[in-house]
Amino acid sequence: QVQLVESGGGLVQAGGSLRLSCAASGTRFSINAMGWYRQAPGKQRELVARIIVGYNINYADSVKGRFTISRDNAKNTVYLQMNSLKPEDTAVYYCNVVGSRELLPYNSWGQGTQVTVSS
Repeated sequence: QVQLVESGGGLVQAGGSLRLSCAASGTRFSINAMGWYRQAPGKQRELVARIIVGYNINYADSVKGRFTISRDNAKNTVYLQMNSLKPEDTAVYYCNVVGSRELLPYNSWGQGTQVTVSS
């Protein structure tokens, strides 16, 4: 198994910033993509940002120019820097990592971290 541990959520006023972190751990695994999704009450889970290793970075239109995803390869960690936060960014944010371990594919999710933006 590849396990994910998230941190960094919290309560912030509109216009503020937060940084989320997600560390992947396990044995003999490789990573193809790392990303962040979010789910607001009553809504479906949606992609926020994703790094496809060696390929590209995708952002949801609603966060372009405000959020930045980055990765520390040595630490198998992905970050989401969120600036100029808006109340509509309020959601539970989930880290997602996909890749292979011992030649078998995996798709791991973090436990979720709450981000609340007050107006």
